[in-house]
Amino acid sequence: MSEQFDLIVLGGGSAARNAAGKAAREYGARVALAERERWGGSCPNVACTPTKAYLVAAELTHDVNKLAPRIGIDTGPATVDLARVRAWKESLKKPQDEWVSELMAQGFAAYTGEASFMDAHRVRVGELVLEAERILIATGSRTAVPPIEGIDEVGWIDHISALELTKVPESLLVVGAGAVGLEFGQIFRRFGSKVTIVDALERISANSDADASATLAAALEEEGIEIATSVFVKSARRDGDEVVATIAPRDGSTEYEVRAAQIMLASGRVPNVEGLNLDEIGVETTKAGIAVGDHMRTSVPGIWAAGDVNAVAQFTPVAQYQARIAVADMFGADGPAADYSYLPTSIFTDPELGGTGLTEEQAREEGHDVEVVRNEYVKRFSYIDARHGLFKIVFERDSRRVLGLHVVSPNAGDIVQGFSLGLRLGATVDDIAAMHHVFPTFGEGVKGAAERAHTPVAAH
Repeated sequence: MSEQFDLIVLGGGSAARNAAGKAAREYGARVALAERERWGGSCPNVACTPTKAYLVAAELTHDVNKLAPRIGIDTGPATVDLARVRAWKESLKKPQDEWVSELMAQGFAAYTGEASFMDAHRVRVGELVLEAERILIATGSRTAVPPIEGIDEVGWIDHISALELTKVPESLLVVGAGAVGLEFGQIFRRFGSKVTIVDALERISANSDADASATLAAALEEEGIEIATSVFVKSARRDGDEVVATIAPRDGSTEYEVRAAQIMLASGRVPNVEGLNLDEIGVETTKAGIAVGDHMRTSVPGIWAAGDVNAVAQFTPVAQYQARIAVADMFGADGPAADYSYLPTSIFTDPELGGTGLTEEQAREEGHDVEVVRNEYVKRFSYIDARHGLFKIVFERDSRRVLGLHVVSPNAGDIVQGFSLGLRLGATVDDIAAMHHVFPTFGEGVKGAAERAHTPVAAH
């Protein structure tokens, strides 16, 4: 005997909850959700929300110790009691049973357990069989373990277990210089750890604009974080209380060792698809995730995939966006295809690195006749002793249309988020130069950059 639904959602995170809500609200659908591990998903439990809490604690510690004495405030040194910071972080989270009761109060059936496909329209969760014409896979992702010899023997932490530490490690080796590695590297440096960040790619935050990456790297190195790029972690072994990692440069130069109390993995994600029986029912997957089209359809009719599990762009707002596109498609609303052209993103270090649109390199690769203007300072920097900033506009020479905006500054995420709408609506660099702005703000740095664009001389 099976339970019948209009939609079954596998997962309980951001994509899953947005899909369930839209399906019920707009199409009157009867929805079931199945979650095996963490209701609410990664973002509120072990990723975005608690990480940003730690970044607040780290920034406050840094400001008390570095900025306060410079501006005439005596406080004495700030020290971090990580057990208390962790307890505060836990207090910000919603309990698991509350997630479930809220979903059920909205009229959803919520099942806790491992889900697996029986066929394209039936899913088994424990002893139960759920059946629907439409199934959305939104099972998320987890930390990828790179091929480092001995890594499982020495033990490692990731963003989840790092948030459970109750003592600040004396030293930390972070493997991966993307958003997670950079944010945690700075958190623990400001908490008091000696931090080394390594990455196989040529620069930190490799998807960001190269100038923005370099500006952020300079800021982090000034804080005492050691950064090594174009290197692999070849192997790891224990030596007493320390992990000893052998680092191999990509250019074949001499290998060397880095010693740390803890090694943190932050070099990528793998999709949570094991146990779903996707091969048996013919759902196409790649190493990165479930293959989807621009309406989130998988290779099997009646099955869609949204969020981290499809690895298109692993951000919470994108998961929610994809879920809405999938639901519109599955209920025949003839909705728009997914468009990530002006997706604003941010790394929440201090300063933040925010971007929207094309990087300079991408714009040139796409064949645009590119011009670039930069500004590196706003008055607001002087109040907080900020020495590393960037406001960079990438635009098309003839049309003057802005193709990309890249910001390294406090509040960079807020800045690029607002401007992303302007880019979508076709704003030119001259539009930005002529706009009104608030003084003194960090965001005025964008206008300052735009004012450096030479106005083309009209032909006679």
